[in-house]
Amino acid sequence: MELLETIDQIDAPFKNAVFTTGNFDGVHKGHQSLCRQVVKKAREINGISVVMIFDPHPLKTLGKASPAPITKRDQKIELIKKTGIDILLCIKFDQTFASITAIDFIKNILVEKIGIKAIIIGADYSFGKNRAGNIELLKEYGEKLGFETIISAWTTDKDGERERISSTRIRKIVMEGRVDQAMKYLGRHYQIRGKVIRGRERGGSKLGFPTANIKLHDELCPKIGVYAVNVETSLGDFKGVANIGFSPTFGDNMFTIEVHILDFNHDIYNTRIRVNMVQRLRDEKKFDSIDQLSKQIRHDIQTAKDIIEKNDCS
Repeated sequence: MELLETIDQIDAPFKNAVFTTGNFDGVHKGHQSLCRQVVKKAREINGISVVMIFDPHPLKTLGKASPAPITKRDQKIELIKKTGIDILLCIKFDQTFASITAIDFIKNILVEKIGIKAIIIGADYSFGKNRAGNIELLKEYGEKLGFETIISAWTTDKDGERERISSTRIRKIVMEGRVDQAMKYLGRHYQIRGKVIRGRERGGSKLGFPTANIKLHDELCPKIGVYAVNVETSLGDFKGVANIGFSPTFGDNMFTIEVHILDFNHDIYNTRIRVNMVQRLRDEKKFDSIDQLSKQIRHDIQTAKDIIEKNDCS
């Protein structure tokens, strides 16, 4: 996959381009399905598959409240690449881009720059300045300018109430701590990424369970509590237990994400790790003593091992 970060990087229109666009937050099963449709159509017409996403979120540029992202830019790019897309346009959504009218977007960007022969989008797609563009406008100009407009059906939850899979729905599930359910809609575990930083430095010395501490930067945070996790490090993948919250037993009221990596004894400060949230184990709790907390952590570790091994075998 080729990554382009400005429209000006397109030297010439792509051959028989098949195009889709959106914020793609989470790159969930619905987004993955849309990308696969684009790839399939491009192959059918001997063309190039193209996806356009935006950074930052358009709402942020427009001065409106934007939701905490499910996936940051680097993970979003990785996940879209896995779908087989040929070209990813990761466009800076600034005031200049926001001021492009719907008709200019069709003529100047979709047709002249990208060279689309087909666009595949959801039924509620809107675009251009003040979101004035819609499906009807695309179909009208498609007939004039020679491209096909294809409406993609929503991907639904086949195991439940057949509701549409959406970023909003996934965000709510993660914020409620139901990370095991989020996997159904994401097609993978919800993941936190970050650099290991210096924490309170008491996990190993006081509790006997050293932790890797990571700091989030704006992304979506699961509900406070204790979780079974899989941890991806530069040294390999390991099981673990993560505590998200304020460690009330110590009473310093500092929010942290602390990950105890099982069977691991390496210095990974200043390296980046990926924490896959497998299942929430319990609420965060204040204990009367450090000994009681240590006993509970030992229990959490065994529970986490059982859950992760079960997941690995399922």
